[in-house]
Formats: sequence, structure tokens, C-alpha cells
Amino acid sequence: MPGRRIIPRVSAVSGHPGVLKLPRAFRVLPALTAVALATALAVSCSSPGGPDPTAASADPVRGEPAPSAASPYWVDPDSDAVHQARAWDRQGRAEDAKALRRIADHPAALWPAWDDPAPEIRAAVKAAARTGKSVLLVAYNIPHRDCGAYSAGGAKDADTYRSWLGEFADAIGDAPATVILEPDALALIADGCTPSQYHAERYELLSEAVDTLKAHARTKVYVDAGNPDWIEEPSKIADGLRQAGIDRADGFSLNVSNFQRNADVKKYGALLSDAVGGAHYVIDTSRNGGGPLTGDRAEAWCNPPGRALGTPPTTDTRDDRLDAYLWIKRPGESDGTCRGGPEAGTWWPEYALGLAHRAES
Repeated sequence: MPGRRIIPRVSAVSGHPGVLKLPRAFRVLPALTAVALATALAVSCSSPGGPDPTAASADPVRGEPAPSAASPYWVDPDSDAVHQARAWDRQGRAEDAKALRRIADHPAALWPAWDDPAPEIRAAVKAAARTGKSVLLVAYNIPHRDCGAYSAGGAKDADTYRSWLGEFADAIGDAPATVILEPDALALIADGCTPSQYHAERYELLSEAVDTLKAHARTKVYVDAGNPDWIEEPSKIADGLRQAGIDRADGFSLNVSNFQRNADVKKYGALLSDAVGGAHYVIDTSRNGGGPLTGDRAEAWCNPPGRALGTPPTTDTRDDRLDAYLWIKRPGESDGTCRGGPEAGTWWPEYALGLAHRAES
């Protein structure tokens, strides 16, 4: 399947070489003091009459809008990329550490735990509130997930999923948040992989999830709709979006964990938007700076070599229906045990460094 790709699993206790990591709830808040101080110093040292730090400009690497300093999304000060950059600095790998900060300094989505999502969400929401930013989250626990592939699993049944999603939403509370709802879930129906006996239940669960999340006034919800290399005809997924409650969501997401170029995704997004009443959408640009893999297309979605970071996260898209470029897949985390990679969702510093270096070239 040329468009298939794997979704990461982010662990709240994932490790770094030589770094002991405590659960996020105990780690994320203290680091914010340094982040806030650095931000304050950067603002106070701005030259009068110099460039407006909140203005977006053209990105010379990709020809896309550069991220605004006023980006609404929270940057995790305790990410794997942050820890890796610090470790490399200590080891004298200053250039590699500098390159890796192209990942560490940008917001990327959190994928809360499949068993107990609330602690990580609450900690992130509390941390983000201190910076005045919004959290970016992925709900990824639908039953019969991923058709038995690298990220197989999900909630054991519909009631378990409803309970999990309720905990997820309640942990957000009245904080500002953007949620990407169930990557792959609709595309795996559209491509025929998910058995037909699960279709009605999945549509029902997604529709209920939209309502549960949207009951919180400051939560935005984007239902995932695959990517144009996977479901080539927008009409094949439009009906699924309608059954999943796209009319009550804020829109749909495209290119999650994939590598399709912005221009191709935007063309597809416009067609799909037209098919579902003008819905808005967001694009995952975390690793699409070099486009998709060419040549050997076997598992082109899984840890393809030679890729690069894409457009940094920003809401300045210059497109009325495209709400944001986001890093939904966390750059540097493996797609699965293909091409020598570790398990899906595991931090892979060498791959991360390649993404960062190629974005600089």
C-alpha cells in the first residue's frame, strides 16, 4: 500500500542514552523557569526598529511561511530532542546539538498514553498555561487500530474507548488545545483494510469523540483523513468524514506521519474540503521537507532515508481554509522496526539528526 505509514507511540518514560527520565508529571514544570527566562531575555534584547519578532517571513529553505514568534502552540521543554541536544553539548558535539535544536525549539504534538492519558495531558496543560500557549495533542486509541501493523492495538472495545476519550477530554478541561483525532482510522476503512463489521462502530465512536472533545469550548478537533498518496480520490474518504462528525469538528488533518509535499497536500485538501462543505484542515509538515521517497517504494512511509524537516509549525498559512502547518508526528521518533529503526514511537537520534541537517542544506 503506497500511502501507508506508521503512527508513533510516545512514552511518558522513554529513555535517552545516559539520561534518566522520570515520568513527565515530575519533569515538565521545573524546566519552564529556564524557558521563560530565555524568552524574556530574547524579547528584552530586541533592537528597537529591528525586524518585528512576531512577523512571519518567507522560509528560504522551503519557500513556505516561516513560523511566527507568536505561534500559539506550546514547545515541550522536556522533549527527547531537548535532552539529546543537551547530551551532545556535554559530549562536545556542538554542531550536532545546534542542528537538533531545529527540532527541540519547535512545538510537536503529544501522543498521550494508551492506558492512562490524563496525567500527561494535565501536566502539559499546566505547563502550557504558564507560557500562554495551546497544547497540541493526538488521540490515538481507536479499537482495532492499525490493522495489526506496527502500531496494532487500541482500546479493547467501544466502552473502553469512550471511557479513555472522556478522561482525555476532561484532562484538557477549559485550557486551549488542538486535538488530532485518530490518525489512520478513516483511511484504513477507505482502503479496505479494516473489516466491514467494525465500520459502523468506528464512525459512531469518532462522531461521539468529536462531541466529547468539543464540549470543552477551547478545544479544537481535526478528524484525520489520511494523505493523497494513500487515498488518492478525496471522494473515497469524504463520506467517512461526514459520518465521523466533520460538520461539528473544526476540520480534518492530512499527511500525518507522512512525507507528501505541501503543494500536493494543499491541492488534495482543497478538493476534500469542497466535498465536505468547505471544512478547514491542517497539514503535518514534520518530515516533508524533502518530499516522499522516490525509487524503491516498498514501505516508503516507514523510516525512509534522506528525508528532511518540513515547514515549522505556524498558523500563518496564507490560505483561508488551511488553519495550520503542524508537527503532528514527532520528528526523530521511529515509524517502526523497518530500515534498522527501533520500535514505533521510540526516539532515534541518528534519524532525527539527519532530518535536521538536511533541512539546513
